[in-house]
Amino acid sequence: MTLRNIAIIAHVDHGKTTLVDKLLQQSGSFRDNQRVAERVMDSNDIEKERGITILAKATSITWHDARINIVDTPGHADFGGEVERILNMVDGVIVLVDAAEGPMPQTKFVVGKALKLGLRPIVAINKVDKADARVQEVVNEVFDLFAALDATDEQLDFPILYGSGKNGWMSLSPDGSHEEGMAPLFELVLKHVPEPRVEEGPFRMIGTLLESNPYLGRLITGRITSGNVKPNQMLKVLSQDGSTVESFRVSKIMAFRGIERQPIEEGVAGDIVAIAGMTKGTVADTFVDPAVTEPIKAQPIDPPTVSMTFMVNDSPLAGTEGDKVTSRMIRDRLLKEAEGNVALKIEESSEKDSFIVSGRGELLLAILIENMRREGYELAVSRPRVVFQKDVSGQTLEPIEEVIIDVDEEHSGVVVQKMSERKADLVELRSSGGDRQRLVFHAPTRGLIGYQGELLTDTRGTAIMNRLFHAYAPHKGEIPGRRNGVLISTDQGEAVAFALWNLEDRGPMMIEPGWKVYGGMIVGEHTRDNDLEVNVLKGKKLSNVRAAGKDEAVRLTPPIRMTLERSLSWISDDELVEVTPKSIRLRKAMLDPIERKRADRSSKTA
Repeated sequence: MTLRNIAIIAHVDHGKTTLVDKLLQQSGSFRDNQRVAERVMDSNDIEKERGITILAKATSITWHDARINIVDTPGHADFGGEVERILNMVDGVIVLVDAAEGPMPQTKFVVGKALKLGLRPIVAINKVDKADARVQEVVNEVFDLFAALDATDEQLDFPILYGSGKNGWMSLSPDGSHEEGMAPLFELVLKHVPEPRVEEGPFRMIGTLLESNPYLGRLITGRITSGNVKPNQMLKVLSQDGSTVESFRVSKIMAFRGIERQPIEEGVAGDIVAIAGMTKGTVADTFVDPAVTEPIKAQPIDPPTVSMTFMVNDSPLAGTEGDKVTSRMIRDRLLKEAEGNVALKIEESSEKDSFIVSGRGELLLAILIENMRREGYELAVSRPRVVFQKDVSGQTLEPIEEVIIDVDEEHSGVVVQKMSERKADLVELRSSGGDRQRLVFHAPTRGLIGYQGELLTDTRGTAIMNRLFHAYAPHKGEIPGRRNGVLISTDQGEAVAFALWNLEDRGPMMIEPGWKVYGGMIVGEHTRDNDLEVNVLKGKKLSNVRAAGKDEAVRLTPPIRMTLERSLSWISDDELVEVTPKSIRLRKAMLDPIERKRADRSSKTA
């Protein structure tokens, strides 16, 4: 049976996972009467809720006498570490591009990595049935993108397919026949993508994806570079510096057959398999026959650009909602995450019971926190900070991102103004069809933290922002932070509706009557730029006067709903987000008002 290994890469929401659904259906991977969830590859809860792919996943399709291994990749730049690793498992890529939006930042990021590895792309223009599709312009944009990324002549001579992943068809022309379904794509993969490169020698495989199975323990997925592997065979694990991590006996070899993972009797060179049996081996390690001494070199991963401090929750409500609260438990969970996610870096902080976690973006860290709270963890996290670097001369460098904002023409002025306040440079402005403009900026990551919500408010929810790490550049100077102060609770107890009603003219609230509060907890946003301590526990003084209209029901303005991402981007440097399985609370880092004033005075005199 002939083998092909391909990855599907595209920007977020361009339809990768939906396309894989149709490929699985039309290849006969499902029974006729089998009930299958939509976007079957998005398997974890957060992926289903948000409709985004977070983890790279493999599947396998049989078409006539060939087996095609397909890897579905994330579309968010924050999960770029997942994409960079899996490209060494495949021999070709399908670049999926929306017929209306064209190539976007994440497309550019991943295509650049794929072209450097010498992979030959197939371009699939998706959603050609959309009303605002501009098929020929998008094809030209893709060609210009490939040329700008220094593609070879062979890579520039890419085949193009047109179709609709949702409706389950692909064709060689935009107005081609729909009757063949996905057959043209299958045929093109077999014709255009080369067979897996196989080297001579004993068994070698580089670990690409790590997961934990309740029955088999650690499972490492990768492509076999050379040799074969069978159950009960002895293997050893080499780290990138060539030292031996461990030796182990293979307990099981698993391979994808459709969406099911099945045990196989032998893994052959070129195939993508998962191996069980090791206890320490991890991503980027090389799994080899005991006779081999040289590891396979792993692709370098782009450095993290954003860091946050994770610490033990020390608020008065600590331990009331979660059962995993100690620093040891948090540390073990973070180290376990870092094993499988190479884009994460964990360091012990100089402060007690806290850890510095660095990653590619706020979304990557927010997903980690969300997963932890669902598992029963309770912790406090700081505002995201950018990771600075020093150049040879000692000058401070900061991460700069390429930001693409699609916005209605009437709102472009306010977007340019707000971005320039954040020290962003406008590098391109062009029409993107239908009275919309595409603005391209180079902006410091510092200035973008917390801007997403403001952008949606300024543009009445019509703007779409995409970000991608561009480069490290000299520090751009001070960027103004949040303009408003906060309302801080003075005491511990349950919030009272009457007190909240009396405080409404001080600013919008973030809590509801009956919510538990404590001294130092943030309960609302102040209308002015200073912080204000307020009493949200103060009930109405009772009297024996009963006049008509005297005791009308208190009508409260609905509070601001602070989601995890919004909280992380909204807080200041002296504030924390308290995360528990049931609640997300905002608080001051120092709960004691006297300590806060002392710290504030010392920072002003410094």
